Amino acid sequence: MGQCGITSSKTVLVFLNLIFWAAAGILCYVGAYVFITYDDYDHFFEDVYTLIPAVTIIAVGALLFIIGLIGCCATVRESYCGLTTFVVILLLVFMTEVAVVVLGYVYRAKVENEVNISIKKVYDEYNGTNSNAQSRAIDYIQRQLQCCGIHNYSDWQNTHWYEESKNNSVPISCCRTNIGSSCTGSLTHPEDLYQEGCEALVVKKLKEIMMYVIWTALTFAVIQMLGMLCACVVLCRRSRDPAYELLITGGTYA
Repeated sequence: MGQCGITSSKTVLVFLNLIFWAAAGILCYVGAYVFITYDDYDHFFEDVYTLIPAVTIIAVGALLFIIGLIGCCATVRESYCGLTTFVVILLLVFMTEVAVVVLGYVYRAKVENEVNISIKKVYDEYNGTNSNAQSRAIDYIQRQLQCCGIHNYSDWQNTHWYEESKNNSVPISCCRTNIGSSCTGSLTHPEDLYQEGCEALVVKKLKEIMMYVIWTALTFAVIQMLGMLCACVVLCRRSRDPAYELLITGGTYA
């Protein structure tokens, strides 16, 4: 029965190490996705520490690949030193992922306040030219999120760009996609414009991204707990059963 339990634990552990390799790629992908997406919205929040969870999850992904290699070798060879190292590293990674989850929730709560502070300033710096970073950022989110203005399209009337252009219109990026080229952004035809403001949608998007990080970290933290449990079963069996140790080393009783 004991031998059956140890074999089952080893089988599960080898399978989990293969999952760790897949997890390494998934974690790195999620971290890179967060970086790329946040780059499109970086004008709307000023706290660079918001990216800490993404940086951490990429580092964890890289470490998981190494852990999978160590775990497979240690499990197949049944190396006490290798399995101990495997458990210790897994424990450290598990603690790191718990920290990622906590940081994710902390920064997720700060996103709304960050966007509220920054978005009006970004809209005030809009000048409608492609060379202006704020203009590119606003045109991008208005097209991507299908929104116009901070709370609605009328917010453009309070911007420097509107006062200087004096044509009673909003940027073309406010035009509905189904209207086509006939839309000029004129406020005399508000039905051609997106009705929803961008502030709430930017906050929603950034919170969704942070939730991707949180759920990914939680999922793989659970898998790592199972990996530590299986490794501990193998280690405990080896340390408590001299017959099993002799079987592994090829020795015999005196």
